[in-house]
Amino acid sequence: MKREGLSGEIGSGNYASDILVIGGGATGLGVAVDAASRGYRVVLLEQDDFAKGTSSRSTKLVHGGVRYLAQGDVRLVVEALRERGRMRRNAPHLVRDMRFIIGNYKWWERPFYTIGLTCYDLLAGKLGLGRSLPLSGKRVRSEIPGLKQDGLMGGVVYHDGQFDDSRMAITLAQTAFDYGGICMNYVRVEGLEKDKGGRICGVHAVDKLSGEKFTVHSRVVVNATGVFI
Repeated sequence: MKREGLSGEIGSGNYASDILVIGGGATGLGVAVDAASRGYRVVLLEQDDFAKGTSSRSTKLVHGGVRYLAQGDVRLVVEALRERGRMRRNAPHLVRDMRFIIGNYKWWERPFYTIGLTCYDLLAGKLGLGRSLPLSGKRVRSEIPGLKQDGLMGGVVYHDGQFDDSRMAITLAQTAFDYGGICMNYVRVEGLEKDKGGRICGVHAVDKLSGEKFTVHSRVVVNATGVFI
């Protein structure tokens, strides 16, 4: 991951990749890892720090989307729960179990949330983080003394994940390198290279640190520059 050497390699004019990714956030880095692990020659270019944009402004939670369960989108919840479990398994130094307590103020809330969150746990299968359980009012008060006390009848505890998004991004970049990919930050893409038929075949870029301009050719260009594009 020596930046000087990488800049000289891809800026020589002779380098051609199979897949060039613009944007070094979670999406771009994920694409780079996926493609590099399949044997493709991959280049990723990010104009600032990796994960500087939306990926650095996350909730820091890696969750299964429990609210989507209430909306009936079971397929999305299952997918998210499985990915949450895989992240915990693959990067235990970055993803950890986080325990939540929902306070209940109506008689029906404790059984309602206990049943719903137990379904949430079952959908995670072997990749679950912990079991959802009902709690007495006394237990909830002892654990969250700052919670509104009037009418508090109990609560339900459930588990989701918390992670370090910036370190996860750097880990993805390192993994892409491990598979032979190239990820460079502070390289801004300024335009697209097109062949005589008008087909995109690369990008024009500038190294923001050295000011050097160069063209990188690629069979495929992936735009992963964020939601505002």
